[in-house]
Amino acid sequence: MKQYWGFSSFRSKQEEIIGSLLNGQDTVALLPTGGGKSICFQVPALVNDGICIVVSPLVALMTDQVTGLKNKGIKALSLLGGVSFNELTTLLDNATYGNYKFLYLSPERLQQEIIQNAIKQMNVNYIAVDEAHCISQWGNDFRPAYKNIQVLRGLHPLVPIIALTATATPEVLEDTISELKLELPKVFKDSFLRRNLSYQVLEENDKLYRIERILKNNKESAIVYVRSRASAIEISNQLNSFGISSTFYHGGVSATDKDNRLAAWKNMEVSTMVATNAFGMGIDHPNVRFVIHAQLPESLESYFQEAGRAGRDGKMAKAVLLHNAYDKVLVKKQFVDSLASPTDLKKVYKTLHNYFHIPYGEGEFTEHSFSFSEFCQTYKLNSLITYNGLNTLDRLGIVQLSKQFGRKSMLRFVISSELLLSYFEKDMTASVVGKTILRLYGGIFETPTPVNLELVSKKSGQEISVIISVLEKMEREELLDLTLHVTDASLTFLVPREDDKTINVVAKEVEALNKKKKEQVAAVINYVENNEVCKSIQLVNYFGENNAERCGICSVCLIVHSSVDKFKVKLISEKIIEALKDKQMSSREISEKLTFTEEKILNVLQLLIASEVIQINSKNEYFI
Repeated sequence: MKQYWGFSSFRSKQEEIIGSLLNGQDTVALLPTGGGKSICFQVPALVNDGICIVVSPLVALMTDQVTGLKNKGIKALSLLGGVSFNELTTLLDNATYGNYKFLYLSPERLQQEIIQNAIKQMNVNYIAVDEAHCISQWGNDFRPAYKNIQVLRGLHPLVPIIALTATATPEVLEDTISELKLELPKVFKDSFLRRNLSYQVLEENDKLYRIERILKNNKESAIVYVRSRASAIEISNQLNSFGISSTFYHGGVSATDKDNRLAAWKNMEVSTMVATNAFGMGIDHPNVRFVIHAQLPESLESYFQEAGRAGRDGKMAKAVLLHNAYDKVLVKKQFVDSLASPTDLKKVYKTLHNYFHIPYGEGEFTEHSFSFSEFCQTYKLNSLITYNGLNTLDRLGIVQLSKQFGRKSMLRFVISSELLLSYFEKDMTASVVGKTILRLYGGIFETPTPVNLELVSKKSGQEISVIISVLEKMEREELLDLTLHVTDASLTFLVPREDDKTINVVAKEVEALNKKKKEQVAAVINYVENNEVCKSIQLVNYFGENNAERCGICSVCLIVHSSVDKFKVKLISEKIIEALKDKQMSSREISEKLTFTEEKILNVLQLLIASEVIQINSKNEYFI
């Protein structure tokens, strides 16, 4: 620790975890985000001869850790995508014979026979499985490829395995231990309580206004999480117009732009990153003062991990969750109402075989080009339920979807809007197609944007073949960047066609998974609605920690503290009631009218609501 990291002491649980591995025991490290999990396997791997195999689902994390180790003079390498066969062979030879200490790879990479054979020849000292909850079907980030990690146990049966995660309920923890075939593991679990992190849950109709107020005077880093790519672009642009330096990050941004934007944010060239949940995994940036969620998350597991990126330097930070009445409807619609039931799966599964003309008892291991939108259109299927159903069939090993599944064509105009409109004047078909795209997709000049060709066809009245021809011509003339996905994916049937019989075998598992998803969404809604119990206590209780004390700094605890000064509460209450006698007002209007701090006014408003002195209408206006 002293030699390579410059630390003279360990954080909580680190030394015990390291001792367990050095004693040759299978080990589970359940530490909160920022708890220093990587040290737990890196130190013992350096102590002993041999190489440590690290399985991680996160390219950013692998790259970050390999770079960090190399900077310390430690030999480490990673097997990332886009490597040729010759390069892969060279890397594996280096890992086997080059005195390397760490080999990082994804669970998908581990499935390759050439890699398994090479690992078998290596002098492996430890096997580390990061984000280990991904192996559990109950985990929020389940990845089927994680099921094959146990092949490492067969290759090196005597090598200790360490499973590391920051988000595991007791149920997920038990399943993870079972799936990894850990032998009497020692489990180390640190408290999930973050003393320096204030969890704020605020009901807000005008979220952009609230985000601006929170970040206006912030001199350090912030993250704003949004649900869609369009929202990321829009809010980032709005913040810049308010004088808050910002950039955006989502799955459609090119790898180069992602790297540049991440570097600009980490180097404090911009203060705020507006992003979808594609951002943050494996990003170690200590001085994030605010993490703001502009929409409800799908689970407390994902929320806890994302919120936990604030205050990793140990200084005070805030995790702010903004919500309104519509958010609760939306999160249920997105993640509960669209779940595919066993009946839905039977319909999708049978229809798939009819679509590809596969007879009963046949079809195993046959691969087919697959257009999702055409499939749904042909059979008049609900697209969201069908999409979720196909992903469930993939998760259960009944079909296999290629990585391109769900991808849309990507498009970005690379000339100014004035030049583009001038071009449209000379080409009527291009004008119809182009203007339809501009109406449908905001931000298409700033970043590559996923475009639904079927939707463009429907709105413009042009055949898809015509639209493709127009776009390809505009690409040749260097008016736009284009990545076409005419068919969404390839689909492989992994079992013979047996219709209902196939689904009946997994029906109970499907119902259990759907039940779990409903419980996760219900837990999120309960979290935002429960203003009686400390927010920190609510979160750690969810992860099985039942002896936590009130944090004193969350939105619930602050209301309790405000009630201590009864005179001030009484005075603010009187002023609010007096202001509301004239008309119904939003919290912003009340704050602008009165001289008290906004935080105190919001606290007293909640107290007045709770005591039924005032009420709030659908427009988020208060009235007596």
